Amino acid sequence: MADIQISVEGRDAVAATEELFAISGLSGNWETTGDNEKEGTLATIGAIVAVVGATVAIAEQIRKWYQEYRKGESGKKIEKVLIVGRRGRRLLLENATIEQIKQILDE
Repeated sequence: MADIQISVEGRDAVAATEELFAISGLSGNWETTGDNEKEGTLATIGAIVAVVGATVAIAEQIRKWYQEYRKGESGKKIEKVLIVGRRGRRLLLENATIEQIKQILDE
């Protein structure tokens, strides 16, 4: 079974990715890509290898995580998050619904 791939871009991509992978029910790993610090933007690539538990609850947590970082209310901000499902389906989280995120997790 292939992993679910996730890409996080933005000034605080590392902190955001660490928090994403701390969500209960997600199991996986990630790494930074390239050396984009000079441009003020970081990117991380992660692989969600297992989703344990109710995918609706996990999808809700992912959506909440994205909204908090996108708004930058904590002083930390990200620009773009892309999830690629096991079957290659791509989903930008910008306007994604909880149901769309759940579908990617269920693939």
